[in-house]
Amino acid sequence: MLVPMLDLKRQYAALHQELLAALEHVLETQQFILGEQVAAFERAAAAQLGVAHAIGCSSGTDALWLALAAAGIGPGDSVVTTPFSFFASVSSIVRAGATPLLADIDPVSFNLSPSAVASVLDGPRGKNVRAILPVHLYGQCADFSSGKNRGFTIIEDAAQAWGAERNGAKAGGLGNAAAFSFYPTKNLSAAGDAGMVTTNSDELAERVRLLRQHGMRCRYHHDELGWNARMDGFQGAILSIKLKYIENWNEARRAVAVRYHALFTKAGLAEMEPCSAHGVVLPREVPGNRHVWHQYVIRAPRRDALREFLTARNIGSEIYYPVPLHLQNALKGLGYAEGDFPEAERAAREVLALPIFPELREDEQETVVAAIADFLS
Repeated sequence: MLVPMLDLKRQYAALHQELLAALEHVLETQQFILGEQVAAFERAAAAQLGVAHAIGCSSGTDALWLALAAAGIGPGDSVVTTPFSFFASVSSIVRAGATPLLADIDPVSFNLSPSAVASVLDGPRGKNVRAILPVHLYGQCADFSSGKNRGFTIIEDAAQAWGAERNGAKAGGLGNAAAFSFYPTKNLSAAGDAGMVTTNSDELAERVRLLRQHGMRCRYHHDELGWNARMDGFQGAILSIKLKYIENWNEARRAVAVRYHALFTKAGLAEMEPCSAHGVVLPREVPGNRHVWHQYVIRAPRRDALREFLTARNIGSEIYYPVPLHLQNALKGLGYAEGDFPEAERAAREVLALPIFPELREDEQETVVAAIADFLS
């Protein structure tokens, strides 16, 4: 690609000696499942996020389920979340045995709309709600005050938000528990699948550790039905190395976002809502938030045609997400229909993620913006 959507090789080139040494240590110690490398990463992660407990697990999806199950969310309970997210945000609720209730998004942040959440809580289906599962989409924290102020359990889907902050507090410690993903495309990334649950509750942390290992406190003695959701030693070793650099990488992403803003503005393409045939709507950092720019997502007219145009010029882009969750075939049983969440549906038609990663060069960004200007001219 002339401008790749993501180039992990640039990050690896700077770290390969450290990473190889860490992997070699795992081979020498033979601690392939959990072990000291995972424990060391858990301690360092908890310290960086300012939480009491950080528990490594096998994936971000498993982290969501573990957090819900540890909080006692299950059959008969309802959980409010967003229709505009990755599938796991809803599927983890179903896997826990609970019922997802959806609320529309805010058109600026793409996160749950507090007023929409309040409407669900006050509506006829709100009586069984036990928890709110806000998604910190694209690297920006959601406002879930309308649920937290009423005493509901808050499970943060922080899969895209390592290092993001709201009012000075970091994602991962804003609710009762949080789930992170270390999928290779994330800001803090493993070399495969891995995840983490964070919490300030000793009780929740103990249950997460129990559930991630088949419900065992003592080997071969199962206190309840858990799952095999442990983190591999190799992933713990890699993440321990990368954790040292994540704050610098997040600041580099913030610099990339600032450059995009300046380039679009200089080109006369930056517009306020709604997007038109002559410009694009730029993403915004909500006051009180520290955005870590997991993705830089514009709203664009003729989005699909624009993406085809960029692809023809060997410029990477991606659509997160083309089909809102209430319109997914696998979730028809939730009983929603097209038109139920107009802001989520509009976002699904308009959003386009542009290349962003810490090592992205300014000349590459200029190439991206110039190509979009050509398309819109």
